[in-house]
Amino acid sequence: MENTCGATQCKVWGKTQQLSPSTFFLRIEKGGYCSKHKHEARWNRFFVVSGELVVIIWEKDEEHTYKLKEGDFLDVPPGKFHQFKAKESVSCIEIYWVEEMDPNDIQRESIGGKDLKETTFKEYVGG
Repeated sequence: MENTCGATQCKVWGKTQQLSPSTFFLRIEKGGYCSKHKHEARWNRFFVVSGELVVIIWEKDEEHTYKLKEGDFLDVPPGKFHQFKAKESVSCIEIYWVEEMDPNDIQRESIGGKDLKETTFKEYVGG
């Protein structure tokens, strides 16, 4: 379930803040992950500021896993299902660019969430 809190959009996996029309600053909580999804025309770049982000890209029947650390980036081409996961808290910049823009440019195969087993009770209750 998504809601808005000021200039930051709250997600089940953390928060995203729009820096420009195609650039977002993501704070992904430990155990957080996005839906498995693809964009028909949009490229997706993840640049890790801090922490470690795992990005999975599916190509046909193959799954490719990339572990990104501080300073690393990865480009996800249009038409490729992908998903990110955070084993620890992560800050990253997400950049989109397209050849042609379609506002409905997303097809989800799952719903994002957060594994509570990877979160301590103190982190979960905000203490």
